[in-house]
Amino acid sequence: MAQVASELLTVHEVGQILRVDDTTVRRWIKNGILEAVSLPHKGVRTAYRIRRSTVDALLETTLPVATH
Repeated sequence: MAQVASELLTVHEVGQILRVDDTTVRRWIKNGILEAVSLPHKGVRTAYRIRRSTVDALLETTLPVATH
């Protein structure tokens, strides 16, 4: 069970890894760019967990770089 828990990251942890704000991570989840598990919660915001493998796959994806 500990191994499964260590593979799941919070929105904040993903933001730190990708060097973006938590709001950006949540936007990516809502837009389907980043796959996440929605957890039951009582707060205003939906609680998400993101698999580390999903983040790793996103990091491996080559995105075109804009040139000016």
